[in-house]
Amino acid sequence: MPECLISAHGSYRAHFVSKQTRRGALSDSVIVEQGLFAIFAFATCGGYSGQLQVSVECANRSESILRIPIEFAYPFRLHQVYFDVPTCRNSARERVFLAGDYSSSAEFFVTIAVFAFLYSLLATVVYIFFQNKYRENNRGPLIDFIVTVVFSFMWLVSSSAWAKGLSDVKVATDPEELFSAVAACKIPSNKCVAVRSPVWSSLNTSVVFGFLNFILWAGNIWFVFKETGWHSSAQRYPSSTSEKQPSSYNQQSYNQGGYEQESIGQSGGFNPQGAYGQQSNYGQGGGYVQSGYTPSGPTSFTNQM
Repeated sequence: MPECLISAHGSYRAHFVSKQTRRGALSDSVIVEQGLFAIFAFATCGGYSGQLQVSVECANRSESILRIPIEFAYPFRLHQVYFDVPTCRNSARERVFLAGDYSSSAEFFVTIAVFAFLYSLLATVVYIFFQNKYRENNRGPLIDFIVTVVFSFMWLVSSSAWAKGLSDVKVATDPEELFSAVAACKIPSNKCVAVRSPVWSSLNTSVVFGFLNFILWAGNIWFVFKETGWHSSAQRYPSSTSEKQPSSYNQQSYNQGGYEQESIGQSGGFNPQGAYGQQSNYGQGGGYVQSGYTPSGPTSFTNQM
C-alpha cells in the first residue's frame, strides 16, 4: 500500500478515535445533567406540603372560626383530607372532605424521576470505571440506547400526566370550590373568605423539570445512537470504499497503459500478431503480400528484376 494511503488511513483512524473520545466526554456530561435534573424533579414534587386557611364568620360572632387550616401534601390523596367548620347553628361543627385522588399521576412522576436518577448514577459509574466492559460485544451501547428511548417516552408521559394532575389539585383546593361544599357559606348572612392560599411554585417547578428531563433524554438519543454498532457499521462502509479506490485506479492506469502500447503498435506498423501469427500469400502481380502488413519497397524491386 502506498505511503500516502497509509498516512491517510492513520489520520482517519486518529480523527475517528478523537471524535469518539469527545463524544464519550459529552455523553458523560449529559448523563450527569440527567441525574441532577431527575433529583430536582422528584425533590420538588415528592417533598411538597401545602396549607390553605379559610375563615367562616357567622352572624353570631361567638360561633365563628376565623382560621381553619387545611393541610395537604404529596401524594395528594385529597379525599382523605378533611377540616371542621362551624354550622352557625348552636356551636355545632361540620366535617368537610376535599375532593379527588391525584396520587397516581404524582407517584408515577416521582417514580420515573427516581429510576432515572438511579440509572444515571449507574451509567456514570460504568462510563468511568468499566469503559471496556461497556463497549464489549456492543451490548452496552445497545442497552443504553434502548433505555434512553424508553426513559424519554416515560418522561413525556409522566410530565404530561403530572401537569394535568397538578391542575386538578389546584382546582380541588380552590377556596370557592371548598365554600360550595360548606353549608354555612351558603347562608347570605355568613361570610366565608380565604385567609391564606397554597404556594404552588415548588410544584410548578417540578412540572418544568419534568419536561426539561424529557428534552434532555430525547436529545441524548442521537449521542447514544452514535455509540451503537448500527452507526459504526454505517461509518465502516465509506472507509472500505475509499481503501478500494486506489487499487481500482491502479488497474485503470495499467489498462490504459496497455491500451497505449497497443495503439503504438498499430500506428508504428509493427504488429507481433501479424508478423508471426499470420500466413503469407503471393499476390497476382508477383508481389509478396502479408496479412496485416504490405511492404511496398520489396514489391517494386521484384518487378524491376
